[in-house]
Amino acid sequence: MRFRIQGGNRLQGTYTPQGAKNEALQVIAAALLTPEPVEVYNLPRILDVERLLELVARLGARVEFLSDHAVRIQAEEVVPERLSEPEGKALFRSIRGSVLVAGPLLSRCGEVFLPRPGGDKIGRRRLDTHLLGFTELGAAVSYDEAREVFYLAAPRRLRGRFILLEEASVTGTANLLMAAALAEGETILYHAACEPYIQQLGTLLQRMGAHVEGLGTNRLSIVGVNHLGGASHTLLPDVMEIGSVVGLAAMTQSSLRIAPVPSVHLGPILHPFRRLGISTQLENETLLVTPPAIYEPDTLYEGSILTLSDHTWPGTPPDLLSVLLVVATQAAGHVLIHQKMFESRLFFVDRLIEMGAQIVLCDPHRAMVLGLGRRMQLRGTRMSSPDIRAGMALLVAALSAEGESSIEQAEQIERGYERIDQRLQALGAAIVRE
Repeated sequence: MRFRIQGGNRLQGTYTPQGAKNEALQVIAAALLTPEPVEVYNLPRILDVERLLELVARLGARVEFLSDHAVRIQAEEVVPERLSEPEGKALFRSIRGSVLVAGPLLSRCGEVFLPRPGGDKIGRRRLDTHLLGFTELGAAVSYDEAREVFYLAAPRRLRGRFILLEEASVTGTANLLMAAALAEGETILYHAACEPYIQQLGTLLQRMGAHVEGLGTNRLSIVGVNHLGGASHTLLPDVMEIGSVVGLAAMTQSSLRIAPVPSVHLGPILHPFRRLGISTQLENETLLVTPPAIYEPDTLYEGSILTLSDHTWPGTPPDLLSVLLVVATQAAGHVLIHQKMFESRLFFVDRLIEMGAQIVLCDPHRAMVLGLGRRMQLRGTRMSSPDIRAGMALLVAALSAEGESSIEQAEQIERGYERIDQRLQALGAAIVRE
């Protein structure tokens, strides 16, 4: 699939963000913890979510859509061995978020077959945090060469204990949080991720009957219970999508409203834009973006170049750096983008250089952006989307560029952004799906 874009239009109107993609994947996986129904609202209808729903259905759960953006999942009977079958392995490998079913299956069923997950090719994305955490809880891990899967087994019931995570992994924290909810005794997760998605997952588990304390901090305490019940849950608006639209407004010099937004969680999203000279205004659940024609990055007290880097929450999320890099191309000053987590995520900058951006890729993790300050517009070109976030960043660049652009492999973008072409057309964007 391809998007064809005529750039240069100024946009206007109100953009409604979808439900949070990463939260949706965690909540769908959590439904495997109970035989009772779990209802999920504000669900984004995107490819990664559809695939995970297929996967839980493959495992034995009943999946019923209540409306376009609401689903009921009831996992009365679950068969972990289906992940070792060809169809199960193919579904599992189609998305990275499939690894989230490991914790619920291990905790509830006592075993899990774990193929290597798929997802974006943005660098090494190891499973160590997950596997080491499961072994700390009492699981035995082996590799089945014949089936090409990891096999994890719990002797009777997982046992809670203190676990210092190797890294503040969001999916690792989510997996261990779900596994600990049915474990025997207390589990302490230290150096845990504290992203809004983890807070939301913890809140859902509390509604299901779990005892979870410390949400929003890097130290989680979970006292396991024997049984979890059903619950209903409404997903937050996707803060990564909100950040992408703020960047789009800045690059196209458009005044936009974004609503509704989760105001309590927006600080780490808006902070790097403020550092670039783009201010926003929050009114209840509406975010107003009126970017200046020329935005100047902050200079530090020593006069050194502004560095934007990813960090664990509440630092700048790694998923936002691709859009921030594009926005920096039109800043009136230089910006160093430092992508610490993944070594292949900045490789899309060659497309931006073809469009006229002045960028020096220092190494796989750092790019120096020499801001054009509106002295020259980006030029339309033909490109392809390497992953979800880089694809969205290239779409932002194309919508601000002079002339026509085309983006091949646009289905990569739609893995994370629902009907993005239609929602941008409603704001005045000239974008066509082919």
